[in-house]
Amino acid sequence: MKRRDFMALSVAALTLPRAGFAASTMTLPDAKLTMLSDGNLTLPGDFVLAGLDATEAAGIRQKFNLDPDSYTPPCNLTLYQDGTRNVLFDVGAGPDFMPSAGKLEAALAAAGLSHDDITHVVFTHAHPDHLWGLLDDFDDPKFANAEYLMGRAEFDYWMDPNTVHTIGDARASFAVGAARRLEVIADQLQFFADGEEPLAGITARLTPGHTPGHMAFILGGKVLVTGDAISNDHLAFLRPDAASPSDQDPDLAAATRVSLLDQITADQLVIAGFHLPGGLGHATRDGDSYTYIEG
Repeated sequence: MKRRDFMALSVAALTLPRAGFAASTMTLPDAKLTMLSDGNLTLPGDFVLAGLDATEAAGIRQKFNLDPDSYTPPCNLTLYQDGTRNVLFDVGAGPDFMPSAGKLEAALAAAGLSHDDITHVVFTHAHPDHLWGLLDDFDDPKFANAEYLMGRAEFDYWMDPNTVHTIGDARASFAVGAARRLEVIADQLQFFADGEEPLAGITARLTPGHTPGHMAFILGGKVLVTGDAISNDHLAFLRPDAASPSDQDPDLAAATRVSLLDQITADQLVIAGFHLPGGLGHATRDGDSYTYIEG
């Protein structure tokens, strides 16, 4: 893709003043993307860098000006609109995960939409900040008019009764919460596999490691919705081969990340990143290392 073609995709910043959220938008030939803020996570400062030796971790903190005590990644949900469909990728954290997250309702309102306007919900995976916003206070699906789509392997993993016993104590609540929510929509879910089009113009790409059945999505051959396959703008790009404690299978997730960044830079895909600053950006490559460029 030539630079003028890349720029023609029109990645722009749009301020949505009614809710005070800043959303990134992008115009595709047949659709529009809007990154909706669900707030942010509040995590320990060493959450991402815990697997590194102290010297390397300190160098990365200095290079990227990271707070050693607190890590607060944004949560950006991708909204894909083509004139007839309002497709939402993931549903945010809801009120039961962290006070700093679960802000999707306000972001939708700022974009002139409500839950009822969403026609399709496509899940990357079933971790709390991506799934727990599914149900209302009465345990009914918030997106009453939507079709729900998820990779079969991801669904089977979280619905397996053994998962809560094998996932580890730190993530046991993830398993309980995922199973409870997915059970509500199990009869409504449509399933898909790697390489299939769950919806026209949207291609699924299996990206395992963060969770066993994690999916990313290529939109119109131009944009990659990464979910948590690439979950930060520093270590994941600088050292994509480095294992991260945020991943359920750190070694597999690292191999996935290396492959994904190779594809992103080779095909010059725009990144729609759930935890990346600005939500939309692209990557440049320097040997085995990459740089995330917002916007």
